[in-house]
Amino acid sequence: MLKIKFIVMGSLNEKHWRDACDEYKKRLGGSFQVTEVQLKEVPTPKNPSDKDIAATLDREAQMIMENVSPRSCLVAMCVEGKQLSSPQLAEFVDSRATGGVSEICFVIGSSHGLSDKVKKAAALKLSMSALTFPHQLARVMLYEAVYRAGEIIKGSHYHK
Repeated sequence: MLKIKFIVMGSLNEKHWRDACDEYKKRLGGSFQVTEVQLKEVPTPKNPSDKDIAATLDREAQMIMENVSPRSCLVAMCVEGKQLSSPQLAEFVDSRATGGVSEICFVIGSSHGLSDKVKKAAALKLSMSALTFPHQLARVMLYEAVYRAGEIIKGSHYHK
């Protein structure tokens, strides 16, 4: 069974976001072996400079990459990434599974995004939309999108 790992910066502060993610993680268990690694965001000054943000992203990148196996397929969630339809995401996941990849790691960075180090290591830079979403909602949306991809791969009627 393909392993899906979500590496996320920060915690879900509100119960409804935690409940939504928990529901999708439970559902994902029918198609994938799912793990979540929740990393603590590196604090930044109140009005961080570009240098402060770069230093923060570098420290976060180190924590992220320590949780990515060398043989994992890394997917970096970033605004400049490629937008895929649900069937295209399913095809991406399925092609990795049938191509010998044992784990796909989806990474959601902090409010400052992801370091270029993480983006360069990624097999896919993925964008959910040109719109901006709250960090916590984006996590729920990613979990649902991966769940939907699994259902498409299985041929279920969830995706219409």
